[in-house]
Amino acid sequence: MQLARARLRPRAGERVRLALVLGVCGVLLVVTMTLGVGAGPVALSQAQVWHVIAGQLTGRPDDTVTGTIVWQIRVPRVLLAALVGAALAAMAAVFAVSRSGHGLAPTQLILCGVVLSALFESITSFLIFRGNPQATQSVLFWLLGSFGLASWDQLPIPALALAAAMIYLLAQGGALNALAMGAEPAAALGVDVRRLRRNLFLVTSLMAGVAVAVSGIIGFVGLVVPHIVRLMVGSDHRRVLPAGVLFGASFMVLGDLLARTIVAPQEMPIGVITAFIGAPTLIVLIRRRPYLYGATQ
Repeated sequence: MQLARARLRPRAGERVRLALVLGVCGVLLVVTMTLGVGAGPVALSQAQVWHVIAGQLTGRPDDTVTGTIVWQIRVPRVLLAALVGAALAAMAAVFAVSRSGHGLAPTQLILCGVVLSALFESITSFLIFRGNPQATQSVLFWLLGSFGLASWDQLPIPALALAAAMIYLLAQGGALNALAMGAEPAAALGVDVRRLRRNLFLVTSLMAGVAVAVSGIIGFVGLVVPHIVRLMVGSDHRRVLPAGVLFGASFMVLGDLLARTIVAPQEMPIGVITAFIGAPTLIVLIRRRPYLYGATQ
């Protein structure tokens, strides 16, 4: 048991590695957000972007057209994309360690997900068919994910949900590491496995629900980003969670930037971008790291 507890404690070298990864992910997030705010039908330089943001933060708002574009339209959109990306990126890894050893096997879980997805997609298609034809395009666009209607009013709820979830998950980092070794070892280390799994299910459901409510359905983020982060910082959830938040936010902001520029002046749904990037990456990860997804060699 002492050996197991020792394995749960991060080493000095791992802390340095985590700090380096967090620093790189932080810089990546700032760069992608700056590019995201600057890109669009009206291209803006980084200097213009930061001039408007600095003015808002220091109480000297820019009332020009450039200031309105940056602060009222693009900054809320980029921030919302970052929040959704951060929320979707820890979630899959946490759910993976929370599944019950006496419940569904991974293959059964996937099959149930496929069946339920097909069922609800058929219900959605029926509702779209029976609904207002003029609203069909907007509904389909939302089903593929979009931040096109982002505003400052939409930011507080996902921000609070993400903050509350991260505080709880980071506090449970040691318990999550123990649970990753299995239910019995975790129980031997004093973890209330049933209660932890229930709470994890509630937390991940909250984050997923909030993300879908403000952005629509965006796939592959939670399937790909956590495992990329694991390859960089290891499997300790106390490192995976903060790194995953930053990397996931950067990934989503970059995806939204591509969605707005690839077919400009039109806009592509963000779900199309994440699928194009995520599907090949997921295939590579499954082939090279099959154990990450419950597959066997």
